[in-house]
Amino acid sequence: MAATHGIRVGAIDDHPVTLRGIELLLAEFSEIHVVTTADTPAALLAAPEAGRDLDGLDVVLVDLYLATDVPSLDVVQELAPRVPVLVMSASRHRHDVVAAIRAGASGYLTKDSAADQFAAAITTVASGGFFLSSQLADMVGAVLAGRTTEPELSPREEEALGWIARGFTHAQTARRMGVTKATVDTYVERIRRKLQVGNKAELTRAALRRRGRPGA
Repeated sequence: MAATHGIRVGAIDDHPVTLRGIELLLAEFSEIHVVTTADTPAALLAAPEAGRDLDGLDVVLVDLYLATDVPSLDVVQELAPRVPVLVMSASRHRHDVVAAIRAGASGYLTKDSAADQFAAAITTVASGGFFLSSQLADMVGAVLAGRTTEPELSPREEEALGWIARGFTHAQTARRMGVTKATVDTYVERIRRKLQVGNKAELTRAALRRRGRPGA
């Protein structure tokens, strides 16, 4: 995130009214700047404000359904390696949420979210974190079930991974597990080393991939 310029946001949505609404909504937050909007990924990539290889943006908001009834997972996959992607959608279907995360999204926000949730999501994703609308956390947690052949984690590491994948902080995870935050920090460090992942978005995708059981 560029400290001198705040958080630079691009947005892709096939409805001009929605794009205008996003600009007006985020104008309330001085640290967030919508620098370009577009109705297609190609138009965003061609925008001078996006910069070469999207280096002019800190976050891209992407509508999950762009003028078709097929989710724009290919758009997420294309953009995510170059810039953090925050998916926004009216859909709360579990398969849409999980598919977007697996495609590389760093967050999923429902379009009926309040302005402060939009701001919190953008700030979190821009800083390398992962964000889910609060009503979706339990849904994603419910997906994390079953076994896997991926690197083995201890039961407590699996539990910590499950809570973190549901959007909880290390401190919140510690309270739910009945341990100290330092202990959770240690669990997460071990998980990252074993699974060879970095930030929270990667941890969440690893959890979905493993289909490991979260804490009860």
